[in-house]
Amino acid sequence: MKVIILAGGLGTRLYEYTNQIPKPMVKIAGHPILIHIMNHYIKYGFKEFIIAAGYKNNIIKNYFNNFRKDGLPFNCKISKKNCKVIITDTGKNTLTGGRLKRCKKFFRSDENFMFTYGDGLSDINLKKLLKFYIKFKKLVTVTAVRPPARFGEIKIKKNFVNSFKEKPQTSEGWINGGFFVASYKFFNYIKNDKTILEKSPLEKACKKKNLTAFKFKGFWKCMDTLRDKQVLEEILKKRKKN
Repeated sequence: MKVIILAGGLGTRLYEYTNQIPKPMVKIAGHPILIHIMNHYIKYGFKEFIIAAGYKNNIIKNYFNNFRKDGLPFNCKISKKNCKVIITDTGKNTLTGGRLKRCKKFFRSDENFMFTYGDGLSDINLKKLLKFYIKFKKLVTVTAVRPPARFGEIKIKKNFVNSFKEKPQTSEGWINGGFFVASYKFFNYIKNDKTILEKSPLEKACKKKNLTAFKFKGFWKCMDTLRDKQVLEEILKKRKKN
């Protein structure tokens, strides 16, 4: 099964790095976050990737020694594992849905596929995610996560602190954590380059009862800001020691 990684955004909230390189190429613990994401899929046996590049896409292309031409597959080794990669320029200003739609040409009409964002790490069991998708037989499955809140939570009763929790899990509910599985038919829900994936395509699938959520309570973290990068660095360094 092929995996699309959306790797073309501007990453403006991480401008300290993205003024020079695309966000998926920002290094965490010595490797671009893109490679960490690919490694996680490879761990579960998914070794065919389509990198939907855009902003500063040449930096992604130059990273892979075997890259020859936009849109053509090439073989490479990642962590000593053989995999097949396609890097395609989906446009600098194309929105998330549009980037996904531009990858439609790489699939047969009977194929299912996985896709995720190029700035989020998780230890999600991708085999369980796929089994969940197959079980419900719907158009698309999203991984729902409950990340830590940005600030500590204090509960107060009659002027006394009843509970003090440093950055607990958010109580507002589940959010989109990426790591999707979808049918080829989902491409038909995307109009053009200006389509935001998280708006009309997923909202339409939801209204039609064609969107399922795989609830995941394990490690998940996206890299939006410099602080996020620093936190991910700390997490990955600790995991290397263990």
